[in-house]
Parts: sequence; structure tokens; C-alpha cells
Amino acid sequence: MTLSEWGWNAHFASHFDALSLPDTRPARVVHQARTRFLVHGADGDQPAVLRGRILADPHADRPAVGDWVAVEGTGDVAVVQAILPRQSAFSRKVPGETTREQVVAANLDTVFIAAGLDGDFNLRRIERYVSQAWSSGSTPVLLLNKADVCDDVEGRRVAAEFAAPGVDVHVLAARAGEGLDALATYLTTGKTVALVGSSGVGKSTIVNRLLGHERMKTSGVREDDSRGRHTTTHRELVLLPSGGLLIDTPGMREMQLWDAGGGLAAGFSDLEALAQNCRFRDCAHIQEPGCAVRAAVDAGTFDAARYASYLKLRKETEYLEARLEDAGRQLEKRRGKEMNQRIREINQFHPKRQGRNRP
Repeated sequence: MTLSEWGWNAHFASHFDALSLPDTRPARVVHQARTRFLVHGADGDQPAVLRGRILADPHADRPAVGDWVAVEGTGDVAVVQAILPRQSAFSRKVPGETTREQVVAANLDTVFIAAGLDGDFNLRRIERYVSQAWSSGSTPVLLLNKADVCDDVEGRRVAAEFAAPGVDVHVLAARAGEGLDALATYLTTGKTVALVGSSGVGKSTIVNRLLGHERMKTSGVREDDSRGRHTTTHRELVLLPSGGLLIDTPGMREMQLWDAGGGLAAGFSDLEALAQNCRFRDCAHIQEPGCAVRAAVDAGTFDAARYASYLKLRKETEYLEARLEDAGRQLEKRRGKEMNQRIREINQFHPKRQGRNRP
């Protein structure tokens, strides 16, 4: 197969050429396990590790599944020398208090957001995933799975469409193989799709159906709340019979937003349309007079729960931005101290150079 069938295009070719790294070749990351990878290039699959400089730098960007990289070496293990700039990336904030990005999947055309139509159906979670997907630079598509165990498929489909304006919504019963034909339009040769969602929504079953065989392990959900167990434990890019490329991801217990300001506006485009009629252009939609959004909520023409969800996600985004700004200042301050310490060490051992370091 050619690299173009694995998503290679002019964007990556130009950036690879600009690297000017002799004896390297392009390859795509198809599997990741800590600091070891499996990459696919013109000669097929090959294990790979990171070059020492990338591995030693805690702030260096690390490859994610879907990334294109420049690798060197034709032996048993290749060495990743550089990561090519991404065209898109679905990310989240790492779980916990640490303020750091986790790239879930890179260089995507589409993000399939899987949601269960069973007891774990959650509109607020759908809004969160849709906002982050818009922010990724790819197109979100909502997959409502488990229609065969839902008593009100049409009602929940309509509710999901309101929660995800402008997003294609497809109803599936993946275990029975129903509704999957509608996904063919997204899974064409050279196109990459990531499948994301919480545990128990049936992602592995969807992958197995699209592949045509049982490749991914599946398991049931708890009867009391329909929450699932982790059956996929790693991210992996697989080639489908249709020619499309699919990245399966583990179920996410926690989905904190990352750099989702623009995605939030797209995910709540209905609210943004109302905001055009607010008295003040910088209206925060909280207590300002003449707020068209609050007026619609008070009149019952805009869902109050959706309005509250928007405020919660915006607050989360603004808090993250503040944390990143503070972290940037702290990093700059720390690097300044390290530089001054290095200058003092040089002057201590080379006193004749002291004057050269003065402005």
C-alpha cells in the first residue's frame, strides 16, 4: 500500500522535506505503549523508540497514535527523530490536578463520538465531547449506540440533535449490526476517524463490526447504571476493509476540556446565535442587563440545563487558560534563574569573560 492510503498528503510531505534530516523516512504511529511505538511506513510495520533528546526532555512533545514522524534505522527497531506538525488533534486535559495536554489521537478528518442509548445516556457528556471535537480541527459525528435496548430512541435522538447542533447524528445497534452502513461515507480511503466516548458505550463492538471480525475484546456493563468496564486499554490505528483508517481509544472516565474555547462556541452555536442580540457585545450571559440568552432561558425557549452546561464548560475553559498562563510565567521565571546560574558558573571558572556578559 502507498503512504497516501495511510493519510499521507502534501501538508506532511512539505514539512518532512523542511526537516532536512538525512537517512530518515516518514512513518505513521499506529500503536503506542509508553515510550515504545509501532509505526507504519513504506516497508510496513516496524517497532520504534524515541531519540534520546526527546526522551530526556519532560517538556518535549511526544508522538500520539495518528502522528506522522520521521524515523531512522532499518534494523529491528527504528528511532523517532521528529514529529511532523499535526493537521488536527483530539486532546483532553490529563486527569487530576496536573495542567497538561494529553493528545488522544492525531491527524483526524472525523471524530466519532459514541454515546449509549441505555441508562448511561447523558446530554451534558455529549456537549462536552462535541465541544472538544470541534476544537480538535476535525468534524464531530455523533453515534447513538444500543438502540436495541432503548424504549425511546426517537426522543433521545431528537434530544441529542439539540445538544449537538450542526452535527450528524446516527442511531446504531452495533451488536446487531444495524445502522453501520451509514458510516461508510466517513471511512473512505486515506481518511482517518477517531472513535471516542466513555466506557460501556460499545466502541469495541463498533470497531469489530467495521472490521468484519472480532478483533477488539468486549464486555458487558453494570446493570445498575449501565456504566462499562475498560476493555480497550490502548490507542490503536487500524486499517478497515473500506480503506478508511480508524483509531480506537480506551473509554474515558474523565473528559476534561483542553483549549476548547473555539470548540465551545461551535458546540453551542444556538446559544451564540442568541448572543448576537445581547445589548453588550462582551456579554457574559450571567447578570448583564439586556442579555438575550438569559431572556430566552427565562422565557423557556432555551433549555435551562443546556445553558447551565455552557456556563460550566466556559468556566472550566477559562480556569484552564488561567492555569496555563500562570504555568508559562513560572516556566519563564525558572528558566531565567537557570540561565543566570549558568552565567555565574561560567564567570566563576572564566573570570576574564565577565565583561563580555555585561550589556
